[in-house]
Parts: sequence; C-alpha cells; structure tokens
Amino acid sequence: MIMEKAVIDTDKIGVGVVGIGLMGSSICTCMLIAGHPVIGLAPIPVDLEAVKLRICNDLDEARREGIITQPTQYYLDHLLLTENYEDLAPCSLVVECTLEDLNIKSGVYQKIEAVIAEDAILTSNTSAIPITLLQQSVKHPGRFFGLHWTIPAFTSRFLEVICGDHSEVSKGEYLCELAKYWSKEPTFVHKDIRGFIANRLMYAMYREACHLVEEGYASVEDVDRACRNNTGYWMTLAGVFRWMDLTGVQAYHAVMKDLLPDLNADPSIPTLIDDIVKAGGKGVANGHGFYTYTPEEARLWEETYKEFSFEIRKLALKYPADVVKRKLKS
Repeated sequence: MIMEKAVIDTDKIGVGVVGIGLMGSSICTCMLIAGHPVIGLAPIPVDLEAVKLRICNDLDEARREGIITQPTQYYLDHLLLTENYEDLAPCSLVVECTLEDLNIKSGVYQKIEAVIAEDAILTSNTSAIPITLLQQSVKHPGRFFGLHWTIPAFTSRFLEVICGDHSEVSKGEYLCELAKYWSKEPTFVHKDIRGFIANRLMYAMYREACHLVEEGYASVEDVDRACRNNTGYWMTLAGVFRWMDLTGVQAYHAVMKDLLPDLNADPSIPTLIDDIVKAGGKGVANGHGFYTYTPEEARLWEETYKEFSFEIRKLALKYPADVVKRKLKS
C-alpha cells in the first residue's frame, strides 16, 4: 500500500487526470514535473487535439523559468493521452476534472471505478459541488476526496484537500503529504462545505465588490485598485488570520461590530455580473467582461498573467508557511 511509505516515490504512483481541458492539462503538467507517470484521459475526444500542445507549452515555460531542468521530451515520455478508460487501470490516484455537472461526473465515476483498483484514490476537482454529494455516486466513498486546484496548477502553491462525510481521514492526510511533492502548501478541509475554503472567502469578496459598484460607491477600476494595493500586498505572505495577528486583532474586533451588519448579504447573483453574462460576456476570452478588451489587449493580459504567476512564485517560495520556524532554527 502506498500509504505506508515513509518516503513517497512519485515515479511509482501513476496518476490519471480525467478531463484535460485548460485545468486538466495544467494538472497533468504539475504531476509530470513532480515525477509521476501520468495518464490524461479525454472524455470529449476533441480535447486530445489541443492538450499535448498546451502541456508542451507549459513544460517549455517551466524550463525557461528554472522550475525543471530536463528537456520537455523527458516529461512527455511519462505521459499517455487517451480516450480509453481501461488505460487508467494502473493508476493509484485519479483526478476527475470534468464539467461542473453532477450527472456528467456520476457517469465518469462509474467508468473510472470499473477499471481502477479498490485501494486507488479517486478525487474531484469540483469548485462548488459538495464532496458528500459526489460520494453518493461512487462505490467506495471512503477513498473519495475533493482536490481543488487553481490554474496554473504547476506554479501555484494552492491546493485544497476536502473530506466528504464518508472519506477516510488517513487517506486525506496522505494526499496532503503527497501534495507537498507537487510544490503545494495544501489546505486540509476536514468537514465538507459547499465552496470549501478559498471560494467561500473569495466569493464573499466578489459579491461585495459587485455591490460597491452597483450602488455607485466606486468604479470597477477603483475596486480593483483597492484590492491590488491593499489585500494583494499582504495576502501571499500572511492569510487573513495571520494578518489580523500582525496588525492587531483588537482593531478588527472593533470594526467587525459596526461593519458586518452593513455588508451586502443578498443571496442572488449581482446584477453587474448577471448583465455581462447574459450579454455573452466571457472576459478576455471574447473581449467582453467587467472591462472591454481589444484582441491585442486580451492577448497581452493573458501573457502578463503568465509572467506574473512565475514571478509571484519566485517571491512566494522565499516565504513558505514555516518561514518563521526556519528563522528560529537558523
């Protein structure tokens, strides 16, 4: 059993990624960099046409940035792209990364479980569907977890490991240990809740941002500016609780008493984003979002985000979660 190993040999742990769109292909890249043999499965065959190019581009960028040292082909030699679920049979871990549709996911799980071993771990990259609900669709709920990633998966430190009501906690703890080989600082969500941790925090911010613009308190540009120059200035280092410790818990207690009752708590989708989506807006993908983009602007924003993800990774690696403990030991 792989869970009994004191040291994890990633090259002996086959990983399957089912659903290899933008997110799935980025997860494949992360797993290849970590040394796993990877099987990328496309439930929609058309995805196979683009996925290898995306992974090649990701690996090329990782090599230019010094994240990997071997040639791109070295990692591609450990990758199998397929449409056949039978190819998942040797996998010890499978990450489902399909559309956020319960019926689609349920059908995919049946096909996966028909071929993988009973002690293999099955996970979902769902962003919002409760893990306990997904566990109702599997034969072995104890080995089922949420693995919530962000893109680019091979540069970000973020990963949430989420237990459902029926998950075996020891397997979740093993996933947290394994995630460190993926250059993650994993968050272990012990108790299932819709949206998990990061999304619940961020969507509260998104809702309040929309409210401030809709009510005329500030423009889209000014709200973004406040986020970049305040929250964005400290959050890579500290997180909300550490930040309150650093800057005075008592001050936040005093502000909460007056501010929390005044925050927007409307459960409906904000009109600001609803109008954009109903008009066909997809952000930089089609030039229509909270901002408008020419094709050149959209391309440059996507390129700039890639550049930023590598630069912020370099900075973040200098300040890991145990940075102070390391200083105390030095």
